[in-house]
Amino acid sequence: MPRYKMTIEYDGTNFVGWQRQKSGLSIQQVLEEALEKFSHTQTLIYGAGRTDAGVHAYAQVAHFDIPYIMDAFKMQAAFNALVRPYPIGVLKIEPVSDDFHARFSAKKRSYVYIILNRRTPAVLDFNRVWQEGRHLDEKIMQKAALLLLGKHDFSTFRDSECQAKSPIKTLDEFTISRRGDYIFCFVKAKSFLHHQVRNMVGSLSLVGMGKWSVKDFQQAFLANDRTRGGPTAPAQGLYFQSVSYED
Repeated sequence: MPRYKMTIEYDGTNFVGWQRQKSGLSIQQVLEEALEKFSHTQTLIYGAGRTDAGVHAYAQVAHFDIPYIMDAFKMQAAFNALVRPYPIGVLKIEPVSDDFHARFSAKKRSYVYIILNRRTPAVLDFNRVWQEGRHLDEKIMQKAALLLLGKHDFSTFRDSECQAKSPIKTLDEFTISRRGDYIFCFVKAKSFLHHQVRNMVGSLSLVGMGKWSVKDFQQAFLANDRTRGGPTAPAQGLYFQSVSYED
């Protein structure tokens, strides 16, 4: 059957996450129901990353199969009409080979975590950033973040309900920068553990506040023990940024 790749952005605030769940509405469910309405076909839509409840996406990638060829531009228009009023937008649809898989063909995934570092409440960015009123030193946070690069046991930043077979992951990039009151934490790897990014950012925030030294952070990391790590940063600051399918 013809296979199509789609790129999607969404505000995850009022969803249970990407994946279908019995507990509430997911992005996957909204898209699959829209696809069924205009294609008259029940089919699964597979995402590149299973974002959690409250997590957003700039460019999530997914794929689906239908039993006949359809014009990609018309499908995009149909999706965007039928997903309303939910905050989901299909940015692009394109035909791909039948061996393409949004999740398993991915080579690198990128996330960005956004912190609004000021005391004044977030108004325009409500539910889209983690607001932290205490001053954060992004430069010392960056110094600590560099310790995470490469292949390591990330158990300290692994959620207790993580279903990954191994805590060993390879982190390719962790860059922290400030623009005014906003701190951006960019991370890139082939794959991540459950809550890994949020747990890393939560621990780094302790360094930024001066509660931990870089050495304290390193010792917590090397302990390979979640109880030694810092808090889990809130979901609303995390964005699935992009996915690459080329080495």
